[in-house]
Amino acid sequence: MSSPNFSRRHWLAASASVSALGALAPATALYAQTTSAKPVPPKAGVRYPIIVLNSKDADISLIDPVSHEVISRVPTGKEPHHLYPTPDNRHVIVANAVSDTLTVIDPLTGKVEDSIANIVDPYHLGFSPDQSLFVTCANRLDHVDVYRRVGNADKLALKNIARFDLAKTPSHLVFSEDSKVVYCTLQDSHELVAIDLVKMVVLWRFKTGRLPAGVAISPDSKTLFVGCMGENYVQVIDPRLGHKDGPRTITNLVTGEGAHAFRNHGNKRHLWVSNRVANTISRIDMGTLKIEAQIPVSGGPDCMDIHASGKQLWVTQRWTRSVSVVDLDQSKVVKRILVGRSPHGVYLHDRAGLV
Repeated sequence: MSSPNFSRRHWLAASASVSALGALAPATALYAQTTSAKPVPPKAGVRYPIIVLNSKDADISLIDPVSHEVISRVPTGKEPHHLYPTPDNRHVIVANAVSDTLTVIDPLTGKVEDSIANIVDPYHLGFSPDQSLFVTCANRLDHVDVYRRVGNADKLALKNIARFDLAKTPSHLVFSEDSKVVYCTLQDSHELVAIDLVKMVVLWRFKTGRLPAGVAISPDSKTLFVGCMGENYVQVIDPRLGHKDGPRTITNLVTGEGAHAFRNHGNKRHLWVSNRVANTISRIDMGTLKIEAQIPVSGGPDCMDIHASGKQLWVTQRWTRSVSVVDLDQSKVVKRILVGRSPHGVYLHDRAGLV
């Protein structure tokens, strides 16, 4: 993503609309299981490598979780920015924005299992909680694509069912707990948009602070948190339509300049935000809306992931070609590891829950 002083290219300011089914690409194969399959837990005693996406090098770094040494570099497509596990937890999907592809990785070996074409400008991505839908944000091309899961227990296909033209610069997305709504930030029009995934319509667009990027949601889906990169705060929003004027801002939590990306701690209470310009990460209590901790992390902290123990946080540093390991008991960086250019997404297979 761009820094607070840099606005990504502006494309046509089209109003929100949904494309007809026939205008979209055919179904594409993706390894996973049916929605009824239970996620496969990590193998006990096995050291899964940490995966870091090097956006400017079109590859990933695989890091040993104990020695913290880079094991290898694996090519992907151009500009891999974000990644997400398949619902069965057997694979990790890397979204390659410029190549219009998804790279499917075995999280144990780091081996590329598949490359899926015709996914247009996939920047951010995610499966709905009920695993029935897969959604991508096209950051360059100003649209959000919705795919439906189809297929059998051995393979899964993704079929385009809707496209929403959403100028300008769709950035990050998050789902409501019931899988009925997906929320997406529009970085260069300074908005948050809500899409009804049942009726396939845009519910509303809501003005935010400058350059909204990351978006997170409380476990009860009643509160949204938006990282405003052009500000020094996280905007807290009540997204419900029951109010007189629809969604409303509850408060702005001052965390640090360049508030950007989020990672839920996994305890259904705390939320971490990276402040890319301030070079800090902050812990927010989602219930009290208080900032409880602030930890220095240099180099433009960006994406984060948390170990299953809840004691270790990994954060990429966009401007210094590195990823840092933060000891959350000590509240400090204990290790810095050099990786590729412009590291962005990071993934731990032995990770804390997403809420």
